[in-house]
Amino acid sequence: MKIKTDIRPISYIKSNTTNVLNQVNETHRPIFITQNGEPRAVLLDTESYESMNNAIGILKLIALGEKDIRQGKIKEQSEFFSSIEHKYLKIKSNDL
Repeated sequence: MKIKTDIRPISYIKSNTTNVLNQVNETHRPIFITQNGEPRAVLLDTESYESMNNAIGILKLIALGEKDIRQGKIKEQSEFFSSIEHKYLKIKSNDL
């Protein structure tokens, strides 16, 4: 983060919107927007936002998996694949 270019007051954002958007999209660094000297919002480019959302989604899945392990909600690998195979074959036979 570059303090002088990555933290901007709302008045600067209002009067320099095009430049700010260009900066965010070129550098992929967020801009922290302040109002009355207090942090109020963060401006991100869409690519960084999507990457962040994907990372959060993966972390949520990992956390859910760890919770299942702690609660003993686990299966042996062979049992898991056998159950999937059984469900898949059942679906295929219903399609016929």
